[in-house]
Amino acid sequence: MPRISLTPPRTLLTRIGAWYSRRTYGKVLDPGQAYGHNARVLFSYVRLEQQAAKWNALDAGLKHLAVMAAAARINCSWCLDFGYWEGREQGMAAEKIERVPRWREAREVFSELEQLVMEYAEAMTETEPAVTDELAAALVGRLGEAAFVELTAVVALENWRSRVNSAFGLTSQGFSDSCRVPAERPVQTPVPPVTPVAAVTPVTAVTAVTAVTPTTTA
Repeated sequence: MPRISLTPPRTLLTRIGAWYSRRTYGKVLDPGQAYGHNARVLFSYVRLEQQAAKWNALDAGLKHLAVMAAAARINCSWCLDFGYWEGREQGMAAEKIERVPRWREAREVFSELEQLVMEYAEAMTETEPAVTDELAAALVGRLGEAAFVELTAVVALENWRSRVNSAFGLTSQGFSDSCRVPAERPVQTPVPPVTPVAAVTPVTAVTAVTAVTPTTTA
């Protein structure tokens, strides 16, 4: 249950935010409603997200896995729910997204680089951060310094999102449900059409007699 009201004052900023949210996501996002109680914080946060969306030094798929790994480590159910929907919108396989919280048990699903990225995201999210020199060096060598900086900033941003949403008590809004494939109906064996029974010609007395009367020789 949310620890803060999700009905903020109806200011111009919150009305615009609600309109944009419905238009883009089909519903008003709970974090925006919570932030709406403080216009300056909401405005600053929105500006940060807008700028972060323009970062492009890091592959989008790696970025999303890092975000999901950090959210899973903090156990932010709202972020995981929204992240599932966002990943599917980006074309990421459902199996890969679902395995992120327990990626070490499904290494065959992820590349070596993807595993390094998720390990780094988790290490950054620990309290205290558990990033090692070896892990950072491996990522810098594979990604380059610009993408490594972006990866670090993205994980830090997701820590903000997940920790704030968890502190607010925000939970799933059903985003993941909207993009799951419904269970298939059981296949029914088609019933073959019934072949109509040919009409039986009634036996008349004459034909009956003819049938049983022996043929005589003239």
